[in-house]
Amino acid sequence: MNYEIIKASLENQEILRNLFQFYIYDFSEFIDAHVEENGRFGDYPLSDYWTDVNHFPYLIRFNENYAGFVLVKRIKTESKSYFSIAEFFIMKKYRRNGLGKSVAKDIFRLYKGNWEVFQMEKNEPAQLFWRNVISEYTNGHFTEKKEEGKRIIQEFVN
Repeated sequence: MNYEIIKASLENQEILRNLFQFYIYDFSEFIDAHVEENGRFGDYPLSDYWTDVNHFPYLIRFNENYAGFVLVKRIKTESKSYFSIAEFFIMKKYRRNGLGKSVAKDIFRLYKGNWEVFQMEKNEPAQLFWRNVISEYTNGHFTEKKEEGKRIIQEFVN
C-alpha cells in the first residue's frame, strides 16, 4: 500500500482546514453540526496544533493524493499522562482497504506510552474500527470502558 503520513506544518494548515469540511460532513450524522451562511461548516480550532508542543497534526496521502488526517494530543493531568487520537479521518473513497488501520498502527508506533482512544457512543462504526485496530495492535491487551454514558474509551500501553 502506497501511503505516507506527513507531519503537517503551518504551511499545510489550509489543506487540513479544507479536509476538515469533509470530516465534519461525515461526522454530522452523530453531532449537531450545520453549515453556516457561507455554506461551510465552522472551522475546527486548529491553532494549538502549531503552537502547543503536546499537539501533533498529520496529513495522510495515498497514491500521492490527500486522503485524510490524524490529530494526536498528549494529555497530562495531575494523576496521569497519555496520548489520544483527537480526530482521525480517512476520506470515504480510501476506506475499507486497510489504509486507516495501517495509519492508526503507525501513529501508535510513533508515540510510545499510555493511550486512550475515545469514540462517541452513537458512532458505532468508529467503535468497531478502533476496537478491531487496537485489539490487533495490542494482541487483545487493552481495556474498554464507557464514560458518562456518552463515550467509549479503549486504553492500552505500548
